[in-house]
Amino acid sequence: MDMRTPSRAAGRLRLAALVALPVLVFSAACGSGGDGLKTGEDIASVPGDTASGSQDTAGSGTQGGAGDKGAFYDAQMTYVQCMRGKGGIKDFPDPKLSGYLDWTKIDELARRPGNQEASKGGKKGVCGTEMSAAMRLEPKRDVQKEYESFLAHATCMRKHGVSKFANPTLSGGNVMPGGDPNPAAPGIDTDSPAYKQARQACKDKLLDGLDGMQ
Repeated sequence: MDMRTPSRAAGRLRLAALVALPVLVFSAACGSGGDGLKTGEDIASVPGDTASGSQDTAGSGTQGGAGDKGAFYDAQMTYVQCMRGKGGIKDFPDPKLSGYLDWTKIDELARRPGNQEASKGGKKGVCGTEMSAAMRLEPKRDVQKEYESFLAHATCMRKHGVSKFANPTLSGGNVMPGGDPNPAAPGIDTDSPAYKQARQACKDKLLDGLDGMQ
């Protein structure tokens, strides 16, 4: 993997290992092999018994408490301040008004020399505790809507030329984001003009808070 351009999924997966939070553990490689790749219009529905929005979804924070958006935003600001301080990323961006991190800006920041840790919770994951606290307060999200959002985005990405972009899957009631079928040996060039154009064209397919997960 090109360490100059760490993927969103890889960065969050490394952070999840540091903070040991199952709710954060996800990978675009899980269950997203060639057999699951569809090239036509996909039916946006969740297979299996996953209709309940109370299911925990990978990376979505559905394990959260009362869904207090103010508390979620405050917790994210605490994480941001940690990243700017002991995390060593002084330009780490503010969260969006919804409380979710702006992964487009974080990715851009992580591409700058010396800022590779921007997508990994700071140097040596030093801000993992603060991120964990924020994730526990993330508002609950309906599992089916999250799956549909990932699926619509994956379909859009393929229609815009990223043919290897895999669909999301479900594992143990959790939504596993799609994307590169093998992040350990990336087959999708995320720095290519075609990929960037597809990301721009398909960004509105993702629900707020999912933009950095697929």
